[in-house]
Amino acid sequence: MTNKLQQYFPMIRTREEVLNEIESKSRLKNLFYEWTEENQNEFLDFCTGVKGIKIMYDFMIKEILNPENTPERVNELLTLLLGQRVRIVDVLPNDGTRLADESTLLITDMVVQLEDGSIANLEIQKIGYYFPGERSACYSADLLLRQYKRVRGIKGKRFSYRDIKQVYTIVLFEKSPIEFQKFSNNYIHRFININLLQEYLFIPLDIFKKNQQNENRSVKIENRLEAWLAFFCMDDPETIIDIIEKYPDFKEMYEQAYDVCRNIEEVMQMFSKELLELDRNTVKLMIDDMQKEIDCQREQLSQKDEEMLEMRKEIQRLQQLLDKK
Repeated sequence: MTNKLQQYFPMIRTREEVLNEIESKSRLKNLFYEWTEENQNEFLDFCTGVKGIKIMYDFMIKEILNPENTPERVNELLTLLLGQRVRIVDVLPNDGTRLADESTLLITDMVVQLEDGSIANLEIQKIGYYFPGERSACYSADLLLRQYKRVRGIKGKRFSYRDIKQVYTIVLFEKSPIEFQKFSNNYIHRFININLLQEYLFIPLDIFKKNQQNENRSVKIENRLEAWLAFFCMDDPETIIDIIEKYPDFKEMYEQAYDVCRNIEEVMQMFSKELLELDRNTVKLMIDDMQKEIDCQREQLSQKDEEMLEMRKEIQRLQQLLDKK
């Protein structure tokens, strides 16, 4: 397969070079052949640029989208998502309220304070959780309480509720929950209530990707927000070339990703960890799905039992009427 990206990114290594390094080190060779053939090819394809570069790996996105090292990138992304100019002034620690199982489904999760005092929580999820609305509301409430305590501690007796700024919860899904699938033409879901100080933005990247790949669409990337979303979820060479030709500054981020891929040993370790987490999450979601189906069937059986009980009572009532006659 012709590698279209090598003319743009000469640091990309060939498949033969990558395989030679793997074969030359026994620990890498053993790890590589523990993977399925599908996973082996996936790894080789993204390291060598044959099918583009996949940004939606935990180790990749944290390298490229780091609010401490490259705040200007996160500033622009949040500005485009929120529809207003923002600037990060501080990166806040994540609180301990997140459930342990949830952290494995997150690609990234950052909490930042903006110039106007508001707080933004940006999550990118590999697989969307169940109950996305309820869950996001809980974490938004937690952030709002953290801000209340912080501002009240600073202001003391001069504190007023007017001092509390907005809390933004922004979630991008690589694979979105079922709640979003019925909105097949809409990939931006915005919920705003200024009186409650809490705003929510959900973006199902799988639906965005599907719309982008629609054959009837003549222009793929129409603006910088679409370029960012495509950067996250679309790894075909044609889209990558389209992005960097329209917006040349994106080339630096792709180059950074391909530089990461040159450290084969580290990337293989990270990739292997991703596969283990994905398998674990897939099994857990399958169990959750089966449990939901069991609960649903149990509920249906319970309803039928109640109906049968009512029918028996009605039969007894009718029988009593007959006995009286």
